[in-house]
Amino acid sequence: MNDPDTILSQKNSAYADNTPDNHIDKGTDKITNNSMDRITDKCTGKSADKHIDKNTDNTCADFQNTEYVKAESAPPSLCQLQYLKEQQQRQHRIQTIRLLIFVLFLFLWEGAVRLEWIDGFIFSSPSRLLKTFQSMWADRSILIHTGTTLAETLTSFTLVVLLGTSLAVLLWYSNALSEILEPYLVILNSLPKSALAPLLIVWLGANMRTIIVSGISVAIFGTVLNLYTGFGEIDPDKIKLIYTLGGTKKDALFKVVLPGTLPLLISIMKVNIGLCLVGVIIGEFIGARQGLGYLIIYGSQVFQLNLVLLSIVILCIIAVLLYGTLNLLEKRCVR
Repeated sequence: MNDPDTILSQKNSAYADNTPDNHIDKGTDKITNNSMDRITDKCTGKSADKHIDKNTDNTCADFQNTEYVKAESAPPSLCQLQYLKEQQQRQHRIQTIRLLIFVLFLFLWEGAVRLEWIDGFIFSSPSRLLKTFQSMWADRSILIHTGTTLAETLTSFTLVVLLGTSLAVLLWYSNALSEILEPYLVILNSLPKSALAPLLIVWLGANMRTIIVSGISVAIFGTVLNLYTGFGEIDPDKIKLIYTLGGTKKDALFKVVLPGTLPLLISIMKVNIGLCLVGVIIGEFIGARQGLGYLIIYGSQVFQLNLVLLSIVILCIIAVLLYGTLNLLEKRCVR
């Protein structure tokens, strides 16, 4: 016969095994795993359960943030690396083909002159241009003419950006002023700027100031019209938000309008740098004693076509360098 104490101890043990707490302890891992599965399914959009409390919503947000961080910190896959490699190879092929086309053009040009297919006195040749450059480099005259044209171009370009932006802002500030001046700006922008150059020489004299004004006249009116149009295309809701928060028109200008039109401004600058160079050359054609435009006119008058073609080649190099500089500026601003 069993001892009463032993029987009582066995009953207490059996009661303890059947308590709800003990069942919860044993099933804690299962419950936790089921909850995490539900949260994961909910966050990834796989769950059909639409009734999740606020705590679960917060957990879902944390889960998504964690997954985002993991995705951001994950190394690139083999497919991504292969794609980047193909893009780099494509860019290398394009640059190589460009270089080959340029070298082939120089080779054909030189060969056509040496074989007397074309007249070297009229068409010149790469070797003749190189000799002309070496002779002008020896007396530093090519540096003087190139530096003069470059300084006039950069000065006119800077003034176009400053004056054009200021006038566009002024038109945006005053609707009445824009309605009055816009027809005149359209007319001035449509005028052939080469027709204004002789008048500028008469009015201002044959000096560097006239050439800079000639460069400004080519680009200033288009800059004002394009910027003013860009200012008007800014999202009006953003401007209304500034006014709603107690801001002024000045706040809207510096916090919304100008930052929003920065890509447009850089695009206009990329166009203007070429226009200013054209305007400067037009001015040098008529009233200059230095500069690449003066060399072109002088070489054509005395039939030194090597000088003319060398000046054109240098102008192409200047245009490429200036445009490339603005491209780098655009990429940096976009970042």
